[in-house]
Amino acid sequence: MAEKVIMPKQGLQMTEGTITRWFVKEGGNCVSGQPLFEMETDKLVITIDANVTGKLLKILALEGSTVPITETIAIIGQEGEDTSALLAQEKPSQANTPAMMPVSASAQAAGLTPMPVAAPAGPVYATPRAKLRAEEKNLNVEQIPGSGPDGLIIERDVLAFIPQKATPLAKAIAQQEGVNVSDAVGSGAHGKVTRADVNALIAARKDTLNTRHGTLVPYEGKRKMIGDKMQESLRTHAQLSHQIKVDMSRAVELRESFKAADRKVSYNDFILMATARALMDFPAMNAELTDKGILQKDYVHLGMAVDVPSGLIVPVIRDADLMRLGEISACAAELADKAKNGKLLPTEYTGSSFTVTNLGMFGLECFVPILNTPESGILGVGKIEKQAVVINDEIVIRPMMCLTLTYDHRVTDGAPAAQFLARVKQYLENPFLLL
Repeated sequence: MAEKVIMPKQGLQMTEGTITRWFVKEGGNCVSGQPLFEMETDKLVITIDANVTGKLLKILALEGSTVPITETIAIIGQEGEDTSALLAQEKPSQANTPAMMPVSASAQAAGLTPMPVAAPAGPVYATPRAKLRAEEKNLNVEQIPGSGPDGLIIERDVLAFIPQKATPLAKAIAQQEGVNVSDAVGSGAHGKVTRADVNALIAARKDTLNTRHGTLVPYEGKRKMIGDKMQESLRTHAQLSHQIKVDMSRAVELRESFKAADRKVSYNDFILMATARALMDFPAMNAELTDKGILQKDYVHLGMAVDVPSGLIVPVIRDADLMRLGEISACAAELADKAKNGKLLPTEYTGSSFTVTNLGMFGLECFVPILNTPESGILGVGKIEKQAVVINDEIVIRPMMCLTLTYDHRVTDGAPAAQFLARVKQYLENPFLLL
């Protein structure tokens, strides 16, 4: 029996996802447990396996489509199986009676009357983006010819269907020169596009072709989700930053001792553990502003920012305050590997109470990070480099590192935040306190 494939929910806050790739083409064979499609959320790109074995009878969401969770995106069944009943559940059939095309306000003002168009005999399928564009333009999506598989209506079909106000000569010139008359700015009566407007568009296109121009990268999918989240963080938090320099001499010596004993520990592992310990010493930094008040957490779920090909993701080391250095090191390495391979589970990238983001490996001396909502603190880590410093009135060379703390001034004040940062410094300059 044919079964629906729905957009799965991958995370508590996920409301939609973008189909980035179908591993099986329509009509191809699906094997339960084998990759079926790839999707992108605001957190990561993940491969979804087929849950049944059979034929991919119908794809309803094309690559690049952004689909709400639980919406049907495909149907799997046996070859030759009738899927009309399942398809009808997605969109009820329309009556075979003539329908009237909606007329825009500008068209009504120009005295235009709607033309009767016969409604389609069977169900009409359109991508979510196509439906959205049709609603924006007050168009009946069922009257738009689809260019997708089996007549699926996609976004460009809607854009091409939008009626244009232009003179017949302007339309003819635009068609001859291969330009879209809708791109022209109308200078005629009521904004009508004239021959002069089309000629201006053609001239502008030629000028553009003769000059250098950049590459337009779509602001959508994960990039837009991250951008929206960061903008919301800046808008809703009272963000302030402190910086401090740390002498990493003893941390370097301790790490060399671990290496000699064939134990792999990174500088970032020291930083993660020092941060977890300091958060337990200063609960005001391990807090969240809620509707009922400031929640100071008695646990540390430590987020660590990881750069992956599709963007940024923050895996979470849960109960980091209870871990020893070796445990934090092993957990951090495992989560980073899973993040880079798109294998994180939703519970492994949600629920963090504080975040550490390290850009030292890229040569940055220091930087000011943005809070990861709803957290109230984030620690930015710069590179370790040898610098001349004054100790006991003598100039010496030491491996120094800059730490930048960004915190929410609604939750805590500058002095407690500075004390927390100083405690992290104390742990890193005396790493034996972490053992």
